[in-house]
Amino acid sequence: MRILIACDKFKGSLTATEACEAVRDGLKAAGAVDDLVVCPIADGGEGFTETMVTALHGQWRTCESYDALHNPVEARYGLLRNAAGELEAVMEMAEANGLKRIPIDERSVLHSSTFGTGSMIWDAASAGAQRLLIGIGGSATNDGGAGMAGALGVKFLDAEGGELDPVPAALGTLASIDEEGRIALPPIEVACDVENPLLGPVGAATIYGPQKGARAEEIELLERALGRLVEVAAADEVAKLAGAGAAGGLGFGLMRFAGARLRNGFNMVADALGLKQRIAEADLVITGEGSMDAQTLLGKGPMGIALMAHEQGKKVIGVGGHVEQVVAECQWFDSTFSLESFGLSEDECMFRAEELLRDLSGNIAGLLRHWGRR
Repeated sequence: MRILIACDKFKGSLTATEACEAVRDGLKAAGAVDDLVVCPIADGGEGFTETMVTALHGQWRTCESYDALHNPVEARYGLLRNAAGELEAVMEMAEANGLKRIPIDERSVLHSSTFGTGSMIWDAASAGAQRLLIGIGGSATNDGGAGMAGALGVKFLDAEGGELDPVPAALGTLASIDEEGRIALPPIEVACDVENPLLGPVGAATIYGPQKGARAEEIELLERALGRLVEVAAADEVAKLAGAGAAGGLGFGLMRFAGARLRNGFNMVADALGLKQRIAEADLVITGEGSMDAQTLLGKGPMGIALMAHEQGKKVIGVGGHVEQVVAECQWFDSTFSLESFGLSEDECMFRAEELLRDLSGNIAGLLRHWGRR
């Protein structure tokens, strides 16, 4: 029997690769002699780059970049060859401009920008990448992608023709945009799993601004700055597109200033990894993530795997640190296993996740033997 182990990360505990390997090692320790194939997955959020680089045997490249407050940082992204032999760059905006880079007491969304993300894009284009894949989760910014565009050569000007710092605090006085100096870019695909437009009650500032430390009065300033950016960029229709509000409007900026296409994150990963073919070659699939909950069923990685597997008539086992009843009882998983079954606290489950996932996989091996006898 060939078993495909395709888990996402256990957030705060294990990367997707570590989770898959823990399941594999637990099955082996329990006496499974099956053909165990490890294929870590992601859905465009944290771990997107590592998953792609690991699964497709890519290489890491480091470049000089900047965090959201323009402090110099070293950022890394992946370079790999796709099935057509093209050189692809795979990166996450959070590597440069994520909340993880900025201490809570230093966050200032009005003065934060995506310039560092643009620096990574510039470096990848300079390295000869023929296609860029970008995950945009976890941002510390709300600049509509203006900083990113600025790093690529776009200039944002005031009424006197002076160049503005492309941060929300300055965009309210934006009068014109000079795009003549923007560098040539390869095709860009963006992993985006939210559908928010750029502006309005479900837009970038209103919904995501508070997560980045914006106070009520700052949210109003952010909304006005983004509105001015849209007006001067003559991009009303782009601003209304699903996903334009992702990552503080970086979705908008990538579409408007870099010609990018937004895609479902899991589908992008699935295509790059050839998941349909990998599932076709397997007899059974094990998938999971840290919390298997209602959000999982709305299209996250394990659900994508389950749907693909059932389309091909394959059984699917779900594993998680936490598994909600709505997942355990749904039709898409033939069986589910949770680290909570060990009766430990959440903190201990997270701390011992690798060990416990190996032990839990011994129970999975027992179920497989039972299925084999039926």
